[in-house]
Amino acid sequence: MTAVSSLAAEKDTLRKQALARRKAMSVTDRIEKSLDLVAHCDDLPLAAGAVVAGFWPIRDEIDARPLLDRIRQKGHRLCLPVMVGPNLIFRQLERGTELVPAAFGTLEPGPEAEELRPDVLLMPLAGFDAQGNRIGYGKAFYDNAIATLEKTGALLKIGLAFALQEVDRVPVEAHDKPLNGILTERGYRAFG
Repeated sequence: MTAVSSLAAEKDTLRKQALARRKAMSVTDRIEKSLDLVAHCDDLPLAAGAVVAGFWPIRDEIDARPLLDRIRQKGHRLCLPVMVGPNLIFRQLERGTELVPAAFGTLEPGPEAEELRPDVLLMPLAGFDAQGNRIGYGKAFYDNAIATLEKTGALLKIGLAFALQEVDRVPVEAHDKPLNGILTERGYRAFG
């Protein structure tokens, strides 16, 4: 087994373990802990007027929607990821935006919504460590989006997860980009 395939296999094992812990949470715990994110909104290092990309939760992910509403109330423009082939673009999310069914059981703004370039990515993940390394879902959508967005300017990368998704150490591959911070129900933690 090569070093790269060994890292990928280790990541896959950690991903499965973290997602199993998340899946084992009760629905009530997921709702309560998702709502707890709002209490930490003011701790997020959001520049005035920043465009913030969130996500529509799937399966048993932490629900960013209450946090996104609070961020909107603070005067930020919001957007959600939209899959276009193997890439993500981001379309504006406003009250009343028509959302259409998308891949993986999520919803996204339709083609009439304005495409935006986010300054901040609030992203879901499978696992994270204390150094800000993240484990995604293995499809590289966010890795590719981060690489593309960083070519056009600064990007603040913040993971949203339940605290129980933390792992001891995420193996890092060459393409991996660390998070600037993580927000869990326990609060915001900056990295680097």
